[in-house]
Amino acid sequence: MTTVRDATFDVLRACELREIFANPGSTEVSFLVDLPEDLRFVLALHEGSVVGIATGHALATGRPAFVVLHSTPGLGNAVSALATARVNRAPLVVVTGQQDRRHLALEPFLAGRLDDLAGSYPVWVAQPAIPQDVPAAIRRAWHEASYRRGPALVVVPMDDWLAETDESLGLAAPAVVRRPAAADEATAAEIANLLDGAQSPVVVVGAEADEPDTWQALITLVERLGCPVWQEAFGARAGFPQDHPAFAGHLPADRTSLRKTLTPYDVVLVVGAPAFRQYPYEPGPLVTPGTTVIVISDDPDTAHHSAANLSAIAAPAQTCARLTELIRRHEPKPGEAAEAEAERLPGEAAGAGRSPAASALPSERNVRAPGPGEALRAVHVFAALAERLPADVVLVEESPSSRPDLHRLIPARAPRGFVSAAMGGLGFALPAATGLRMGDPTRPVVAVVGDGSSLYGIHALWSAAKYDCGVLFVVLSNGGYAVMDQLAQAAGGNAPWPGFDVDVAGIATSLGCPSLRIRDHATLLDTLDEVLPSLAARRHPLLLDVRVSPEPAE
Repeated sequence: MTTVRDATFDVLRACELREIFANPGSTEVSFLVDLPEDLRFVLALHEGSVVGIATGHALATGRPAFVVLHSTPGLGNAVSALATARVNRAPLVVVTGQQDRRHLALEPFLAGRLDDLAGSYPVWVAQPAIPQDVPAAIRRAWHEASYRRGPALVVVPMDDWLAETDESLGLAAPAVVRRPAAADEATAAEIANLLDGAQSPVVVVGAEADEPDTWQALITLVERLGCPVWQEAFGARAGFPQDHPAFAGHLPADRTSLRKTLTPYDVVLVVGAPAFRQYPYEPGPLVTPGTTVIVISDDPDTAHHSAANLSAIAAPAQTCARLTELIRRHEPKPGEAAEAEAERLPGEAAGAGRSPAASALPSERNVRAPGPGEALRAVHVFAALAERLPADVVLVEESPSSRPDLHRLIPARAPRGFVSAAMGGLGFALPAATGLRMGDPTRPVVAVVGDGSSLYGIHALWSAAKYDCGVLFVVLSNGGYAVMDQLAQAAGGNAPWPGFDVDVAGIATSLGCPSLRIRDHATLLDTLDEVLPSLAARRHPLLLDVRVSPEPAE
């Protein structure tokens, strides 16, 4: 007899879903016990970490990761992480357990109303009508996750796994799905004509462009256009090499500054990002009236949520390559690079073909070392990292109060060189860094995290230690939620929440992750000089608990 469970294992093998990321519960036991030797179980201590590690693994490998969650408690705990995976475009195949199908009508203990518990964040949701449909549903979830780059969810009652299948019926899902990649010729020609007619074009890139082939296609296109490149605000990943001479910085997230930044340009080509993500609301248009905005994205949500004159739903790499063939060569206007440098907003990253330590403007890149008895600041940590990090490092960020300085001093120099949580919620960096290293152990991984942020996902350190993920976790301990303190000060009020002083290094040690406490600049430099040269070969994680002073409100 072939069971639904056996047939599902065959689907997992065919889809290269060899790791099972989970925090198990009773409704999943019949699926998980006595796993075949070719499938690897990866345990995390909270569902947020389960999904975060799987998200990092999917981003590292470029293919879906397989997640198992436990009914309502597990899926409920994971919703925020699933939302982040959706906006970070991480393909996940998610199975959540359900109570026994035979008495679901009575809503027994642990029965869940699961179809819409995660809202619209999954790219696809299914609860198969009969047990025999489960393997096909998981195969379709793999197709949906692969194409739409997000979590696809299948709800499986616990008794379905041991039901008998009818092999003569085959699998009710295609083995292969082919979809068109580049924009059609008419659309490509229309975009090329708009760019050819532009007096001053500009390119804006986003997280969807963070692939090696897209980086290369964009470099060729930008050099043909002779135009600057801006990174979207709050970008979860870098869409262009930030040490390239054309890189201009990160777009501001308020309408007034955005209009000012984009006013010199008459055609804005947005690749792999919506037009445009904002944070504080301000009245007025996003761009100066008369500016033409074009969006190229393979995500329908991105295309449909953009204030654009033209949105093309197509693969960015192939479409940009075709545009390069169609447009004429533009030459940069005299003085344009200098004007872009002069217009740069304070705190924004600057680009040029420089070393990482020289990534910012001359007046900005010199960070004065703290004097004797002077407190460390986040900028001192970033400057030290900038001088020492290898070009292929994967830098995972979750330090909201100091992110502008990180962007200013440490550019992304390779695809996947910068990873952050697109949703803005905390608890992403520690598990994601673990999964990124697990998915690609050839790349060194460094996570820069605030102490407040770290506490939302601190349990991921256990998984990092258990599975020999050699991540360097740099925790900036300022004793509070510094970004919230800054916002309270900017609003002219006093924060009602207290500060806190948590022993992050002690928690890390208790979870099996080695840690060091760093309280002065000399110790920081000595530690980084010892650790970073061998980071790529490191097998065990290390957490540096670095005491820094809170950043003042601007």
